[in-house]
Amino acid sequence: MKVRAVATEKSDSKYDRLIAQAQRVAGVNAVVVHPCDEPSLRGAIEAANIGLIAPLLVGPAPKINAVAREHKLEIGKFDLVDVAHSDEAAAKAVELIRAGRGELLMKGSLHTDELMRAVTAASTGLRTARRISHVFIVDVPTYPETLFITDAAVNIFPDLDAKHDIVQNAIDLFAAVGLGTPRVAILSAVETVTAKIPSTIDAAALCKMADRGQITGGILDGPLAFDNAIDPAAARIKGIHSPVAGRAQILVVPDLEAGNMLAKNLIYLSKADSAGLVLGARVPIVLTSRADSVRSRMASCAAAVLYAAARRSSVAVPAA
Repeated sequence: MKVRAVATEKSDSKYDRLIAQAQRVAGVNAVVVHPCDEPSLRGAIEAANIGLIAPLLVGPAPKINAVAREHKLEIGKFDLVDVAHSDEAAAKAVELIRAGRGELLMKGSLHTDELMRAVTAASTGLRTARRISHVFIVDVPTYPETLFITDAAVNIFPDLDAKHDIVQNAIDLFAAVGLGTPRVAILSAVETVTAKIPSTIDAAALCKMADRGQITGGILDGPLAFDNAIDPAAARIKGIHSPVAGRAQILVVPDLEAGNMLAKNLIYLSKADSAGLVLGARVPIVLTSRADSVRSRMASCAAAVLYAAARRSSVAVPAA
């Protein structure tokens, strides 16, 4: 397959390298759910045009065709499954995934809860034994590493069992996109274990799980406060000596509120770019928003392609 470079707002970003790596993968079939506005339809087309995906569009054909005509988007070469409305589009997309028609889901202009309701349906959805979670992939200009933040979008107050899956999902994604063995910081407000802050106890338990082989593929440390997780000087001042402290690549937050505020702080105050995926289902799910930049949309899609390819090979990411 001949691929072309993607045009982005910045040059030589961490995302550019991620996209270039995904372009080397054989075409991945993507089911695009209800792409009934210009950003979501254009995002699928652009991802196809640079060789990332082969999209199957699912939604009301009259609406999709009208958006394509209005914005001069060429969709004639893509398969289009006509359904009446967004709920039916979500259900049909999940049915197509179950039938083997796609290796990833890509959200269009429907609400996230509509899509996830179909994904998590008990008998007809895409659940696995693994807890479903979200990973932000953040390119912070002032930080040398690509930062993964989890979970800041799906699990509100996860318990220890949920955190186990949240951590493993993030490690599996990190490996699948070719970044190697991640340094995983389990965040809390402090770096010492105390019964007064339950997240510090969870952090210690997760690290022990990794020691005993219950979590694999990453190097864990925690609890760590944010400063000594990402700043070597802060870690040194606190007397924390570990491969993770000051050099974290995955940040595991105690709850959704903390993670959401952390991610948005980096995006709006540090001018970071943010991509992301939902993991733990049968296929990776790209949740895009109207505010996403071109680079962020393409990076999310690229990460999903690499994850799907790794699942296909059953080497980098074992089936959940």
